[in-house]
Amino acid sequence: MKKKQNVILVGPMGAGKTTIGRFLAGELNLEFFDSDREIEERCGADISWIFDVEGESGFRRRETEVIDLLTQRDGVCIATGGGVVMVPENRGYLMSRGIVVYLKASIDQQVKRTSRDKKRPLLQTDDPRKTLQDLMICRDPLYTEVADIIVEPNDNNPRAVAQQIVRLLNDVD
Repeated sequence: MKKKQNVILVGPMGAGKTTIGRFLAGELNLEFFDSDREIEERCGADISWIFDVEGESGFRRRETEVIDLLTQRDGVCIATGGGVVMVPENRGYLMSRGIVVYLKASIDQQVKRTSRDKKRPLLQTDDPRKTLQDLMICRDPLYTEVADIIVEPNDNNPRAVAQQIVRLLNDVD
């Protein structure tokens, strides 16, 4: 990347957006933001509580506000929540305000990385694997729509994935 611009990571929960995003921000000398953490800080409550009290629609409204604010900044790397692409307005912000990298994780990888995480409201079901499969069917076309770059992290080291993204970003310029 020759000039500083925003890099935005999208993909399903468990793809490693936050972990890879931190490494990527360091490699590119960008400020790092996790949109879910920003929402929690602004609300003074965790995502699960927001879902319980306001439902998914209330959470998505808050998410759109945060995505709008974060993507207006310059020189940031943003890890987004898995459902950010469900709102057309968000997709517009993402595509017009940065280079979007889709971390395309397999269902097996998602299950492995989310199995012990009790803070994911959409996975509090009897069959989290089926939920992840259903979400991927719905969201994969939207991730693909907004993506400038698609990377499959698989079980690779997050730092190595970040370095791979840096190489791909240099090819985009």
